Amino acid sequence: MGPRDILNKLKWHPNFDLTKAEITIVHRGAPKDKLTFSGENIVNLDSGFLSLKREDEITKIPYHRILRIETSEKVLWEKTGR
Repeated sequence: MGPRDILNKLKWHPNFDLTKAEITIVHRGAPKDKLTFSGENIVNLDSGFLSLKREDEITKIPYHRILRIETSEKVLWEKTGR
């Protein structure tokens, strides 16, 4: 199961909540080249990328840039081999 599958499960499954997830991505120029944002900022999950709203701007983030998906309870997915 990949990051897109996890995000879709968080969005659509009645027992989960995408808005409570924290997603960490590769973001060049950010401290340690990583950026973490809340799932509540995700406006759409497309086939190759997610759409993230930040400061009145929509940014498309390819799923391969996701490093980690977690909730306050546990890590749901983490990229290995990095």
